[in-house]
Amino acid sequence: MNLPFEILATDGTARRGHLATAHGHVDTPAFMPVGTLGTVKGLLPEQVAASGAQILLGNTYHLMLRPGAERVARLGGLRRFMDWKGPILTDSGGFQVMSLAKLRKLDEQGVTFKSHLDGSLHHLTPERSIEIQDLLDANITMQLDECIGLPAPRREAERAMHLSLRWAERCKKVFRERAGYGLFGIVQGGVDKALRKESALALKDMSFDGYAVGGLAVGEPQEVMLEVLDFTLPLLPADRPRYLMGVGTPDDLVKAVMRGVDMFDCVLPTRSGRTARGYTRRGVINLRNARHRDDPRSIDPDCPCPTCSRWSRAYVHHLFRAEEMLGSILLTLHNLYYYQEVMAGLRKAIEAGKLEDFATAFFEQQATGDLPPLG
Repeated sequence: MNLPFEILATDGTARRGHLATAHGHVDTPAFMPVGTLGTVKGLLPEQVAASGAQILLGNTYHLMLRPGAERVARLGGLRRFMDWKGPILTDSGGFQVMSLAKLRKLDEQGVTFKSHLDGSLHHLTPERSIEIQDLLDANITMQLDECIGLPAPRREAERAMHLSLRWAERCKKVFRERAGYGLFGIVQGGVDKALRKESALALKDMSFDGYAVGGLAVGEPQEVMLEVLDFTLPLLPADRPRYLMGVGTPDDLVKAVMRGVDMFDCVLPTRSGRTARGYTRRGVINLRNARHRDDPRSIDPDCPCPTCSRWSRAYVHHLFRAEEMLGSILLTLHNLYYYQEVMAGLRKAIEAGKLEDFATAFFEQQATGDLPPLG
């Protein structure tokens, strides 16, 4: 394998692993902060790395529109461009074409769409998606797939799944094999068990370096997502990493890891940080709420992040009320630390064979709710 993956420990169906890339290793289960446009919004790369993140996600759709993949390549690739030292995974652009692009026209060859930025016309094929990700120098490249919203008619899910399989074959043919780089296939099929099985087995026969479960986190209830994982993950090769795309909350991560997921990405910790929502051991809090305006305590008293070590809830509340950008920066930093702490706790628990104990304590603490206001 060009992208070696070693399972170091298991606890039930959960896995503790090690993924080796050309630009560093990744301890799994892993959460990848989203750096869509070559930046985790508001933070320096060294701040992201200090949170415990070992790998970032970039996006084909956004980077092809600006600044352009060829320009990034001329400037040394995405890693040098953004000064990130570790591995990078790039999403293929399929989801963004579905969710952002205007006047989308899909056919067997690919998708033609107008940019959501300026209305310019673009044509994205499986071959071009792989080429863009190569130009960006992504360690993990994702196949181009067609994403559909849920709920969806079975006929539509079946059509999109089969098209994604044909595109997967084309991606595999043009992907440039080399040590420390890999290509992941994406399992589609909506919430239909038979379609997911057909997709997973066909991709398994193509022998990808890793496998993603796509088409979730698009509005379905958590129990539906977990049900899809329950019948999909056992179909995938045990010796390859499993990536659940676009998920999710800390609660989602814990439950998905217990089912055997190795990798995650989601905008929630960073987007929430910009909208005053902080993730803590006791659940989610809104720093705009007046209950925090006189509170000298940190966001989470047990959190080692720079925000909690130096500043009070009252200060962060003030920053959001005053619309100062530092509020978003400090809360984003805290949220990333919290997400990475959850992942580190999951890895340690799997190694010790105590995942059930970890999960029980996690859910009990989340259910307690925020600290009561002082006074």
